[in-house]
Amino acid sequence: MGAFLLLLLLLPLLPLSRAATGEAVCGSCPGPPRSGSIVARFCASRPGTESEGRCCRERGAHPERLLGLDLSNCSLHDLPPGLAEAAAAVVLDLTENPLTTLPNGSFLGFTHLQCLALPLPLECPGGSSAWEEVTTNGSSRLCQGQRNPCNGSGELAWPCPENAACAPDGPGLVQCLCDSPFHGYKCLREGTFPVLLFCGILGAITMALALLLWGTQRRKAKTP
Repeated sequence: MGAFLLLLLLLPLLPLSRAATGEAVCGSCPGPPRSGSIVARFCASRPGTESEGRCCRERGAHPERLLGLDLSNCSLHDLPPGLAEAAAAVVLDLTENPLTTLPNGSFLGFTHLQCLALPLPLECPGGSSAWEEVTTNGSSRLCQGQRNPCNGSGELAWPCPENAACAPDGPGLVQCLCDSPFHGYKCLREGTFPVLLFCGILGAITMALALLLWGTQRRKAKTP
């Protein structure tokens, strides 16, 4: 029982290799990329790629990089919960779905995304200023050429602190990365991050919680 509880506590810390390769999101809608979709055209025109489910992957890469995702005509009322698995995608098609909104941060981490097709009622994430070109065609909107918000002439809404540099984090989104050797809150701490100490404290807390839960369950089991 104790080992089982410890495993449950450690699960969030284990590497999610399946999620990293996008297996779940590739199978979230049946069939291959739809003929004529921007993903199908992209995959057919780019050497060294192959289709897997609704995904276009870089063939031979380890792990295989997900380059395109076609979720068009999938009867989606909301974005699929596994969409973050496609953060490495260059091309993404969400057209012909009854989507009414894109929650803030839906494309957080999508720094490689260069072509996004949406139902016409939806605006491009980050606004038109986050893209080089925004066009409409029938019932779809096409957002092309993601701009680097850190290269704009205007000031950022949340300027990075001293000892940190701005880095793109998706359409219209930025993150502040600490310059070496700074780390911690607002990059105020200098020196190497104490990895061993952090892991030791985290392991001790996890073990203590596991033992506490195990002891609680044993007492409940012994109570008549």
